[in-house]
Amino acid sequence: MSVEPFIIFFLARYIRKNLRTFSQDDWWDKVLTYTLYATGLIFILELISSLDNYIIWVWHVALLAIVYIVFTVPRFTNQRPIIVAVLPLIVISIVKDVLENAVPNFFATIETYLDIAFAIAITWMISMLIKSNKQNKALERERKRAQEETERAMFIEGQRAQLEQIVAQRTAEITHQKDELQNTLTELKTTQTQLIHSEKMASLGELTAGIAHEIQNPLNFVNNFSEVNFELIEEMTAELLNGNTQEAVSIAKSIKENEQKIIHHGKRADAIVKGMLQHSRSSNGMKELTDINALADEYLRLSYHGLRAKDKSFNAIMETHFDETLEKIKVIPQDVGRAFLNLFTNAFYAVAEKRKTAVADYNPKVIITTKKYRNGVEVKVRDNGLGIPEKALEKIFQPFFTTKPSGEGTGLGLSLSYEIITQGHGGDIQVDTQEGEFAEFTIQIPGN
Repeated sequence: MSVEPFIIFFLARYIRKNLRTFSQDDWWDKVLTYTLYATGLIFILELISSLDNYIIWVWHVALLAIVYIVFTVPRFTNQRPIIVAVLPLIVISIVKDVLENAVPNFFATIETYLDIAFAIAITWMISMLIKSNKQNKALERERKRAQEETERAMFIEGQRAQLEQIVAQRTAEITHQKDELQNTLTELKTTQTQLIHSEKMASLGELTAGIAHEIQNPLNFVNNFSEVNFELIEEMTAELLNGNTQEAVSIAKSIKENEQKIIHHGKRADAIVKGMLQHSRSSNGMKELTDINALADEYLRLSYHGLRAKDKSFNAIMETHFDETLEKIKVIPQDVGRAFLNLFTNAFYAVAEKRKTAVADYNPKVIITTKKYRNGVEVKVRDNGLGIPEKALEKIFQPFFTTKPSGEGTGLGLSLSYEIITQGHGGDIQVDTQEGEFAEFTIQIPGN
């Protein structure tokens, strides 16, 4: 019995398994499958017939055809090691068959050597098959690893694409939200600007009322002394006509004194008007050497009379402790004046509200103190009013926050004052308070 059919069957099955040609549409899979069936049929035919001398050549041709196909068809490149492993066995089998049939005498003399070569070929085939099997397993692992990496890469790519889509959606949402927030912020800024303008106009209205009340006193003096002087001039004229020069000189002295008083109160009225004009015009942002004592005193009185213009029954003690050694410092007088006005107005409002519910002997009082602070000025504004609730202290300088009842405050007075002092002048505002007892604001403005 020849070994060729077993070699052919083994090669066809091994190559088909390694190539994984199990698809019905694969042409080589069909060829290898038919080869397996044909090998089995021809092997049976060899067993049951006397055609074995002819069939053996069929095996030889089939083996040579397999060797040729494996070494010439690119698809079978990876299967060449198995042919190398089996090739010595194929060659020896063919040589044995040819010699046995062609030159039997010579074959008999070298048959032993051929059997040894056959055994060596089988050993070679087994070792090469083991090596090839290891290589195939390594290639299979590498293939699986490559497939896993490909699948992982495809999964990562899918996740990346999904994440990109999510990021794009979130970016679009964030952009939309940003646009909405920007629009809201623009509207809020517009509203804030309008409210700040309203606050300034309200402050200007209170200042105007205070100025009207304050300027009335010097104007009354001017009017009164002017009328007195008119009468004195008539008397002096009569005395001169009567020749009483001594009496005329005495009257002239009185007129001169009255004129000095008129000049004094006229300058007072002029200063008040200039202060009003300075406060009402827009700040140019230029700092000027300013007497803080005079500025605080001016706005204290204007704030007080502004409140009295609203409530004629209101009265309060205004107590000032000005450091006369203070030097002028560079500030924006319009802005610092607005800050003072807001603080003074709040102080008078606090004592006015407390007076409504306080005991009979309660005396509303607002105390203004100035002193040197490093190379600048420190101004304290203290009142014995309602004080500030502890829960409101953290928000007291925030825009639109107010402790006043609805409709009585915009919540911009203290925030504007804080902005003017801290941002506009690099200073600081601190508050000390006890609810129901007092509130004291301390302003610190650096010098030049």
